[in-house]
Amino acid sequence: MVYIANLVKKGQSLMNDGKFDDALGFFEQALLLNQDDPDLWNHKGVALRSLGRYEESMECFNKSLEVDPRDKHAS
Repeated sequence: MVYIANLVKKGQSLMNDGKFDDALGFFEQALLLNQDDPDLWNHKGVALRSLGRYEESMECFNKSLEVDPRDKHAS
């Protein structure tokens, strides 16, 4: 889990720097390790939305809600 947290932290840092493509790669790596975490799907969705890839981002947000229907953070 620490490894996933580090991937997310790095991805969030890249998002803050406007490096959305690079951030997306880190979120995708984290999802390869755990596809059952709605937060990871949300992070990927935000990165995709920031890249203007709206349809793909909606798929991620919907997946987040599938994993946890009560997820309050789904954008």
